[in-house]
Amino acid sequence: MSSLATALAYARLLEESAVLRLLRSGNAAVTVALLSEHLAAPGARIPCDELHELVDIDLEALRDHLGLPQTGKKYCDDWRNAGFLVRRPAVDARGETYELSADALVGIRLFQQLESPRTTVTESRLVSLASAVRQLAIDTDPDVTRRLEALAAERERIDAEVARLEAGEVAVLDARRAVERIVDILLQAQDLPADFAGVRARFESLNHDLRTSILDTDISQSTVLDDIFRGVDLIESSDEGRTFTAFSALLRDPERSSALDADVAAVLSRDFVHALPLESRRTLRTLVRDLKTGSREVHSALTDFARGLRRYVHSQEFQRDRALRGLLQEALAAAAPASHHTKPYADIGVELELSAMRFSSVGELTLEDPSELETGAPLDDAEHGTIDFAVLAAIARETEIDFDELTTNVNATLDAQPTATVAEVLAVHPATQGLASVVGLLSLAARYGTVATDADEEVTWTGTDGRTRRATLATHAFLRRIDA
Repeated sequence: MSSLATALAYARLLEESAVLRLLRSGNAAVTVALLSEHLAAPGARIPCDELHELVDIDLEALRDHLGLPQTGKKYCDDWRNAGFLVRRPAVDARGETYELSADALVGIRLFQQLESPRTTVTESRLVSLASAVRQLAIDTDPDVTRRLEALAAERERIDAEVARLEAGEVAVLDARRAVERIVDILLQAQDLPADFAGVRARFESLNHDLRTSILDTDISQSTVLDDIFRGVDLIESSDEGRTFTAFSALLRDPERSSALDADVAAVLSRDFVHALPLESRRTLRTLVRDLKTGSREVHSALTDFARGLRRYVHSQEFQRDRALRGLLQEALAAAAPASHHTKPYADIGVELELSAMRFSSVGELTLEDPSELETGAPLDDAEHGTIDFAVLAAIARETEIDFDELTTNVNATLDAQPTATVAEVLAVHPATQGLASVVGLLSLAARYGTVATDADEEVTWTGTDGRTRRATLATHAFLRRIDA
């Protein structure tokens, strides 16, 4: 590429890249500090209102040192418009949530690397590089002889290592080299949130491109429509989809996943791990869980996009959008020659009241449906009638325990004998409300009488269905009249 083409490409990148937009922003330090504090954890997602409140609290402390005149909500809106935050509908509750975009995660990682520069060259990194290059050379070599020679050499090395171990010669990696290797592992793990966010953003872009191709291409020539109608999952069958599916399959494999868990636990039990900061040990401990969580979220998004695309095609919604797109193109085509005769601001005698809300896409507009405002048939005035007190009392007895009746029954029983249990009261005054009368007597006895935990009695009552029932319970006794 010529210097002109390269300069123009970089100029376009400066305008389009949210990462560079974050680095060039006036409050980059505050933005990175706040976003990394609340959303940098793997899979972090916060309700919008909660993030607004958290940012407001942080701003109170920051305003003593920096000029930050806006509210937390306004800053979050600016970050969203700049591409640093992604706002999505909440899955488990009503409302929406914020999460970091892939570009914001990359920008935060750049700040962290500049603050704590990684080692330029380490032995473990060179060994990993050389090993990866050698393995790639072996796997891509079509010459069977050379591949057999490489495998034979590897087998000899393994046999020699086994012989040394059997002879008691154990060469354990020293602490310095072990720390170097684990730091390299942790550096790769820190890039995982940005990688997962980037994969999800790529799937969103691919989903948008497929929908656009459905609208832009004639139906008779659309291979996308043919593939979807034949049941082909275009998103999962893409290069990104196949790569992620293979990665996700490795994590879902119980044998490999449990082996990785065991290896992480073994590394954490080594002495050299204590030389690492607490945050690094925590990152290593949750490595497998973070991998599974990120993979599950991306796989869920992949499934949602695939289902949405199939539903969009099979429900014929694309036909409506295609017709709307055609009408818009016709209007734009008519507006071009009309602009030579009529200015856009010319008075045409029609007043249109515009909404005060700002829309980023015409797709956010929906037509008003008058039927949604219908409340049904109009309400008529009810006819006046006479209230029957006996009917109201019967309704009350169906929903409430008649404690007045039960109190009268208890007092009447105690007038004839010094004490009375619940069973004795029911024997003289049957339960007119069935089980409700029994429960009411137990409640009165617990409040005004005594309960013998070492003695039981049997109570009998007739239910509202006419059947006799019995129950054995602790003896509840009344020792005096109920005056309440």
